[in-house]
Amino acid sequence: MSAMSTVEFATDHPPSSSAGHAATYYAATAKGAFERPVLNEHLTADICVIGAGFTGISAALELAERGYSVVVLEAMRIGFGASGRNGGQIVNGYSRDLEVIEKRYGAKAAKALGAMAGEGADIIRGRIAQYGIDCDLVPGGFFAAFTDKQLRELDEQQRIWERHGHGGLERIDKAGLSKIVASERYVGGLVDHKGGHIHPLSLVLGEAAAVERHGGRIFERSPVLSVEQGAKPVVRTQHGAVTCTYLLVCGNAYIGDLLPEIGGKMMPVSSQVIATEPLDEAVIRDLLPANYCVEDMNYILDYYRRTADNRLLFGGGIVYGGGDPASIEAKIRPSLARTFPQLANIRFDYAWSGNFALTLTRIPHVGRLSPSIYFSHGDSGHGVTTTHLLGKILGEAVAGQAERFDVWSSLPYYPFPGGKTFRVPLTVLGAWWYGLRDRLGL
Repeated sequence: MSAMSTVEFATDHPPSSSAGHAATYYAATAKGAFERPVLNEHLTADICVIGAGFTGISAALELAERGYSVVVLEAMRIGFGASGRNGGQIVNGYSRDLEVIEKRYGAKAAKALGAMAGEGADIIRGRIAQYGIDCDLVPGGFFAAFTDKQLRELDEQQRIWERHGHGGLERIDKAGLSKIVASERYVGGLVDHKGGHIHPLSLVLGEAAAVERHGGRIFERSPVLSVEQGAKPVVRTQHGAVTCTYLLVCGNAYIGDLLPEIGGKMMPVSSQVIATEPLDEAVIRDLLPANYCVEDMNYILDYYRRTADNRLLFGGGIVYGGGDPASIEAKIRPSLARTFPQLANIRFDYAWSGNFALTLTRIPHVGRLSPSIYFSHGDSGHGVTTTHLLGKILGEAVAGQAERFDVWSSLPYYPFPGGKTFRVPLTVLGAWWYGLRDRLGL
């Protein structure tokens, strides 16, 4: 398909609005955040998508580009969940590295997933270019190591990625750190020149506008109340319904109890993010001179980057089971102060939480509930790129090209031990153990 110019919004759209989004930096600064209508009629479409986050919108765009009639139903607002609240980092790969995938699933699966490992970032960059999406794209990412052991792990990861055909990785030693991040905490790290960072809410809004450009329809504030499974699924909301040939379920951590056969194999987990007051340009440039996004190598990691208006956006900390901690500031400020002591008392203008979906295997759960109902969820903290990849793969499968979908759907998945009652304390215990290993340098 030929490239299109910048997405133009129709003149009858309501004015820009962040109402209904969480009170995040992204909601305050998003581009194209006009409201879509509530579904109040019974529609028929080739495709109905539940969830207007990255997965759902990526799949909807793939199918709309192919000429399918598409309806997207969103309970709140486009990008309301993790897609509009995350750290905005384009991180290639999955939540488990390719070596773990090979040991767990075999060489054939590792080769297939390895070939796709950088594709999500390519999809993002391609759509930004094709549709002229203004979302503050900046190239470059950095994995920061606290210890020599973590550096050796990064060296091994570089070898594995290069074996799978992925370049663009550059090892950085202690002497080279000053060109990337002004913090004494690290001993070195790895630059991914194919990584980067974006304004995620502006990205998903731009992609949603592209869906509409191709004739797709998106309805907000239209939570799905029930799904009638059958040859032609019927998806019902309070004021309307959609009968479709194919249904794609892309609610991730916000799917709730709508389809227990999906939700039972994941757990919502919240991560916390802050955005500081704007800093002098010279100050933020000294802290992050290359303007790369950064994430560290700990099990429960910190991640941060510059914003387009010279704030430091800093995230970390998790709450298993989802929800907000007692104090987001208390979760974030100690880590920020250890990383950049000169910002220990900096003002936080925004602080928020958002849930992502965690699977027991930490690998996305992809499959079919029936020949006409597909799903994908559980990106387990690597959602920005993986959702774009898997949304495209869902679209391919519906269009009759299911080879890559079958690779993902063939992987075994399991519910969390202990069910809803004990999954949180058991996971917390495991996280405590790995966190202890990080603190001891093991």
